[in-house]
Amino acid sequence: MLFYGSCLREKQLEGLMLDFYLIVSDYRAAYDKRWLAAANRLVPPNVFLFEKDGLAAKYAVLSEADFRRECSSHAFTVSTAARFAQPSRLVWFADQSAAERAIEAITQAGPTLLDWTLPVAVGGSPEEVWQRAFQLTFGAEIRAERAGRSELLVAADPQRYYQFGLRALQAIAEKRGVGPNGEVPLMMRPDRAERWWRKMQRRGKWYSVLRLAKASATFTGGVDYIAWKINRHAGTQIQIKPWQRRWPLLAAISLLPRLLKSGAVR
Repeated sequence: MLFYGSCLREKQLEGLMLDFYLIVSDYRAAYDKRWLAAANRLVPPNVFLFEKDGLAAKYAVLSEADFRRECSSHAFTVSTAARFAQPSRLVWFADQSAAERAIEAITQAGPTLLDWTLPVAVGGSPEEVWQRAFQLTFGAEIRAERAGRSELLVAADPQRYYQFGLRALQAIAEKRGVGPNGEVPLMMRPDRAERWWRKMQRRGKWYSVLRLAKASATFTGGVDYIAWKINRHAGTQIQIKPWQRRWPLLAAISLLPRLLKSGAVR
């Protein structure tokens, strides 16, 4: 069980939602219902809500194999690597072997994200590469982040990002070799990297829409979660109607035009 997200940096949690990832060995073994396992396998992750003592949380379920892939250069989207390049906490594990596998996967996230970003980085310092990386990954999700959000993330713990970034860049250099002037060879040409990022941003946004539609059917209160997410990130004031709770999948489809109109999905 991994704890991540903005609540790690906050002292006041009122009105916020805690974020967790539950990493499982196998989807079929994790669920009593086969269709939930199938949904998790086809469109990972499944996301569920949990509330206790006035605190709200959501947790995403990924298999070890999917988590390892999404933190690596073979990822289908950039979101998981971006999340776990940021601080996270391992709060529970079944055994030491499981903990080591989770940590091994997470250690890939930072170097992977920086490797993707280096060809289009606007500066050479670790902090500048991080800022560019987060700016690009925000563009791959259906969220309307305020200007300067990527700079604020890095400024929240500059020493961590400098030291971690320096070591990640060193790891990339060791993997790719070092150029004649000490530079790190790029994964791809800048023009190709820009096209790659645009493709990943489009994929990430539409994949997020698909995940939200799926979430409306995979857990109780799913449509309320969708409305909460849209309202929080796009500044809307969506109120869920009774019929939308009775027919959550239709409700998710009905909310799609609001997403498009808000400009959160382009």
